[in-house]
Amino acid sequence: MTSGGSPSAATSGRPSIGIAGAGIAGLALAGALHRSGYPVTVFEERPEFAPTGAGITIWPNALAALDSLGLGDRIRAAGNPVGAGGIRTADGRWLRRMDRARIEAALGEPLIAIHRVELIELLAEAIGTNDLRFSAGVTGFKPNGGRVKALLADGTTAEVDALIGADGFRSAIARQLQPDIRERYAGYTAWRGVAETDTAHLGDDGEPAEFWGRRHQFGFVPLGRGRTYWFATETAPAATTFGDDLDHLRSTLHDWPSPVAALLDATACGAISRHDIYDRTVARRWSAGAVTLVGDAAHPMRPHLGQGGCQALEDAAILGRLCEGSAPLDAFAEYERLRQRRARRYVRLSALAGRTNSLPWPLQGALHQVIRTIPDKLALRQLSAVSGRKAFR
Repeated sequence: MTSGGSPSAATSGRPSIGIAGAGIAGLALAGALHRSGYPVTVFEERPEFAPTGAGITIWPNALAALDSLGLGDRIRAAGNPVGAGGIRTADGRWLRRMDRARIEAALGEPLIAIHRVELIELLAEAIGTNDLRFSAGVTGFKPNGGRVKALLADGTTAEVDALIGADGFRSAIARQLQPDIRERYAGYTAWRGVAETDTAHLGDDGEPAEFWGRRHQFGFVPLGRGRTYWFATETAPAATTFGDDLDHLRSTLHDWPSPVAALLDATACGAISRHDIYDRTVARRWSAGAVTLVGDAAHPMRPHLGQGGCQALEDAAILGRLCEGSAPLDAFAEYERLRQRRARRYVRLSALAGRTNSLPWPLQGALHQVIRTIPDKLALRQLSAVSGRKAFR
């Protein structure tokens, strides 16, 4: 990670900006603001970047956003190009499988699969360590004579000209802007892991795939360099205790088609995480004066479309571009106007995709039939509108 700091407000002529959260949205935006000459400080509650994590798939709409941030080629070089994959039943039958060349033509380029840790490191390199304050979680803010006072978890404060909440699903800044934000359990839990094996070595064609069962789903995405990111879901009451997570999945999915069992067997206990899936209120207002929200803080969504991180990158690219030519307050208002409708659409679509986890079997069977019969041309058109390069603008 390179070192270096932002110019001071006095030398840059730009107002100072604080960003709460050093995730994908916060770091990508910090890099954009840094290049535009803003003095930026990123406040992160963790003491350092976590060395563990799972994978992420970056769709072409987000690659277009990364290109506008000057980072697209670096991410492509670090990641593994893949197709959009296909869907199979738990007994191995294909519900939908389209030619990779046709998908890439519709989307504008391949998807890029990358380990989340590697993506975070690349985004952090663009700003330098001097702009990062670890063990400094933001718990709230106070307006202070045209500026903003960020309240930190250790009881201290930091004064900036503008504050951006990139502090994720449980954002303290979002909850201060909208105190009635609520969370609701979606009805299923999810696991994510990284297997130390390449699916091509298991007789697979190296393309992503999802398997849909009655109460479970399992999917995988090759990361390259002998690693595969996988995810699984199970319909269950909130906070269900499963014992050892890997043992539970291995037992439950032992008879699912290859490479499910092999991927679970190639996963270390420390390379898996589990989270119950919750829906959270999308913030009605993203901005108030010199404060705004980006990423999951503004519009958290279920993981099924693979667009949570992608929409965070779109936020960063749009807001960074607006801040190049406008004062932050003007940029914040315009950013909210441009981004709210599109982000809300992804929230709705990802929730709709996630409901396949909890449909009773007769409805799941009907859904399978619908998926089989959708014409490829229509499916490609819809996919392009949601996730293609031209979808970002």
